[in-house]
Amino acid sequence: MKKWQAREKRKFLSHDDAIASLEKVSRFYDDGRVIALCDVTLGIARGESLAIVGPSGSGKSTLLHLLCGLDCPTQGRVFFEGIEPGSAKEWADLRSERIGFVFQAFNLLSTLTALENVEMPMFGVKRRAEDRRQRAAELLARVGLAERTHHRPSELSAGERQRVAIARSLANSPDLILADEPTGNLDSKTSAEILSLLGDIHVNEGTTLVVVTHEREIASRVSRVVRLVDGWIVSD
Repeated sequence: MKKWQAREKRKFLSHDDAIASLEKVSRFYDDGRVIALCDVTLGIARGESLAIVGPSGSGKSTLLHLLCGLDCPTQGRVFFEGIEPGSAKEWADLRSERIGFVFQAFNLLSTLTALENVEMPMFGVKRRAEDRRQRAAELLARVGLAERTHHRPSELSAGERQRVAIARSLANSPDLILADEPTGNLDSKTSAEILSLLGDIHVNEGTTLVVVTHEREIASRVSRVVRLVDGWIVSD
């Protein structure tokens, strides 16, 4: 099967070479009784397509949350383009302007239309309402929902809701997209469509893509697979 992007695997990147990286990162919960990640060092190259795989409870989602500042390490350091964000606000600014996140559960606001959900990340970035609406409409058209812009999530199928979530993640033209089990709530046919959509975005825009998944179909498409077991990287 054709991979989304053929690139040389680079397991050990300097922080300056990586768009995002972890250095000896561990994450513990419940006063150390629960180990989500243990001593993880990982560099992600610009333009790379990477799958993080492993059984449930292996630390995959925790790793993804650490990469974008939705969680903080118990030990170790997290970098974005060689810089260690020093505050929650710095991470929030990065997520607003540089990092797109696709959630398994979609996380759309039920009272807003598809167009309004895609607009949400642009508030504070794009000042003019007209610019926000135009950008949101363009993105919804790109993901095949030009005719569904004024529908609320309850009026959309699961696959359509995930397409809205992907369009929302692209709102501010991010350099890095993180997708947490993006096909976990979808049937096989819709899953294939979502995978193709993510692949097109990655290839056509050169966006760095990191996908957490259980599915072999996704792992077979990317240029690099990192496997986690019990919080440890066991293969890369």
